Amino acid sequence: MLALVKKPHIELSLQGENVEELIDWIKKKFDVSILASDQSDSLPVEETDFWKEMQSNRVGNLLSGSRLKAGLTQAQLAKKLGVKQNMISDYERGQRRLSSSMAKRIAKFLHIKVDRLS
Repeated sequence: MLALVKKPHIELSLQGENVEELIDWIKKKFDVSILASDQSDSLPVEETDFWKEMQSNRVGNLLSGSRLKAGLTQAQLAKKLGVKQNMISDYERGQRRLSSSMAKRIAKFLHIKVDRLS
């Protein structure tokens, strides 16, 4: 059984006897969603809408996540790179492709591998 405890965010994969009993006990304290009750309900992550959406803009999602991890707003990153904020927004939304020189600048500044941005 796959279960998701929403706050705090915990994902559980439980197998064996008395799984339902354990889930009932956890539900007394936390908001729980059951994602799949057995293996036949499960999907490979690559087949989920979430995965497909993330892959459709992989570079933009990586850029956005790396920027947030660095504690920067789009405007702050843009200022450090000497570009306008809307360029960063366009990169993150997949509306503009990164040039190799901009990918190198961003990768160096955010401490990520440049090949991840291609």
